[in-house]
Formats: sequence, C-alpha cells, structure tokens
Amino acid sequence: MPEEPCQCPDCQRFYREHDRLIRENPTLRQQQELSWAALQSFRTLAGRVLEDLQKTHGDAEPAPAVAPAGSAAAEDADTDAIQQAIGDLENINAHLFSIEALMERIFDVRVPEDVEQKFRELAGELAPDPLNADRLRLNRLLHQTPDLPDRG
Repeated sequence: MPEEPCQCPDCQRFYREHDRLIRENPTLRQQQELSWAALQSFRTLAGRVLEDLQKTHGDAEPAPAVAPAGSAAAEDADTDAIQQAIGDLENINAHLFSIEALMERIFDVRVPEDVEQKFRELAGELAPDPLNADRLRLNRLLHQTPDLPDRG
C-alpha cells in the first residue's frame, strides 16, 4: 500500500505551491523559464547578501573588546556565526553556478506543439484547479470541511 503524503503544514504548503506552478506553467517552455527565473533570483539574492556580509564582516579583524569579558565571548560567537554563514553562502553560490551550467542544457531542448499540448493535458491531471467545483465538493465530502464560509 502506498505511503500517504505528509500532512504537516510545510509539506502541505509545498504541495499547494507545486500544484500551482504546474497549473500556471503547463508547458515545457514555461517550466524552463520558471526554473531559470527561480535560479537567477536565488543567485541574485544570495550573491547580494554574501557581498554585503563580506563588505561588513569579510577580512576585517574583530574590533578589540571594550565591553566586559562575557560580552566579548558573545561577540566572538556572533563573529564566528557570521563567518560560517559567509562560507555557507559562498558554497551555495558555487552550487548555483553549477546548476546554472546544467540548466543551460535544458534550454537546448525544443518540442513540437503537439508535445506541448501533452504537457498541458497532463498538467491538468497532475494539478487540477483547486477551485474546480468537483474538487471542492470532493474535498467537502472526504474531509468534511466547508468550501464556502458560513452564511451566518
């Protein structure tokens, strides 16, 4: 018997987003563009945060502690955490560059319109419209949750 999908809030949010992305981008070309845009936005944001952290905390030596010794230990821990984050972001950016190189190969693929139509058909099966009347009725029957707010 197949395992039931996880019902935790994070997984449920993922399933909803997954289905939305399929519904709103039901062709190979749209999925290619969506993946590229997501990768580029991730690289842009992570790169900018890394750049900012490096400017602020990069190679600078920690300032001498003027505060009490207990406070200096906390500052050292904060500095270590920032340096660790900088290292992690450098690794993330390196991985994102590698993914970008691989994804460029995806853009070499073009398919005929009848194959794009097959993408659209299967997208409808994989991620049906959550506001479809049949899906709302089924949801109400199976989960006994109202699909409309109470009318008072």
